[in-house]
Amino acid sequence: MKKIAKTILWGLLAAAWLSGANAWAQTNPLEQGAMSVKKLDDGLYYMEYKGDDGFAGLMENGGGRSAAELSAYVTRFFSKGFNQPKSGTPGPMDYGCSALTVHTPEGGVLMGRNFDFNSVTGIVLHTIPERGYETYTTFNTNFFGFGEGWVPEGLKNQYMALAVLFFALDGINEKGLAVADLMAGDKTQTNQESGKPALTTTSAICYLLKNAATVEEALDLLREIDMHSDIGAAHHYAISDATGRSVVVEYVDNRMEVVESAVVANHYLCEAKLNVGLMEGDRRYEFLCSQIKASGGVMDKQQLTQTIASVSLPPSEGRHMGTAWTLVMDLTHPSVTYYSRRHFYKPFHFEFERKRE
Repeated sequence: MKKIAKTILWGLLAAAWLSGANAWAQTNPLEQGAMSVKKLDDGLYYMEYKGDDGFAGLMENGGGRSAAELSAYVTRFFSKGFNQPKSGTPGPMDYGCSALTVHTPEGGVLMGRNFDFNSVTGIVLHTIPERGYETYTTFNTNFFGFGEGWVPEGLKNQYMALAVLFFALDGINEKGLAVADLMAGDKTQTNQESGKPALTTTSAICYLLKNAATVEEALDLLREIDMHSDIGAAHHYAISDATGRSVVVEYVDNRMEVVESAVVANHYLCEAKLNVGLMEGDRRYEFLCSQIKASGGVMDKQQLTQTIASVSLPPSEGRHMGTAWTLVMDLTHPSVTYYSRRHFYKPFHFEFERKRE
């Protein structure tokens, strides 16, 4: 999301240095969130946010159909109206990924996901909002264009990192709904214009996880918004819930298509564009399907971790850093385990604070 960095930065700095009791009371959750940042591993950080995260207000104002519109709202929210934004335009980017959902021998449900990209500073965000479900989400802050070598360390950069409240590439909520964004296979952008509230690919993930408990609820929410592609490319979602239902949501000619599938990589699965984007030599999808078939769709956590790790990508010198992070999510007893940069010997496990009803 290049060129929105300065817009977001000024809003965050305004929030950080507002003076007076009323301003401090308004921005205190931001202060606590910024100060919670800690480094987990190379390229992966953690942040926690409790309170009004601004997302309900975003939807009440019609959402945002572009990174520029979203950055404007982000700036107003972080500065509590003290700073007025300028617009920006995101640049096109490209990334890979794969995802797999299975049942456990005990009847539970697990989902694994690799995020592959050429440059990553990832933040795991734990959000306990005033309105909506508790969530764990992940985002690549390099998409913000904060500058080469930027990391969320030091007061200024920790405030800048709060922008991840409005953007996510994957995550899970307290009800066991999991969503992941993957490239769909071509550069065809989705820009629905029906007059409904609008969201971009990554902001919609936050919306779904805050408001949907099941796949069906997530699909209903998607039907009630106008979707707009992030970063100048086609996307599809892998969505799974605690019942074991798994779907892939794609967009063709601005029309939402839903495919029942436990496996997804970086090519289309819907009939209208089946296998578009499937590159010669890419065997990730084929391999994951073979593992589903061989196991009958049943794996324990260790087996799923080994399976999703087997299709993670090693660095390619001078071109791609490979798999930036891997998630293994328990949808039945909601929790998530992260692995940064294929460090599968070094898990970071997170539980939810709220008791599941």
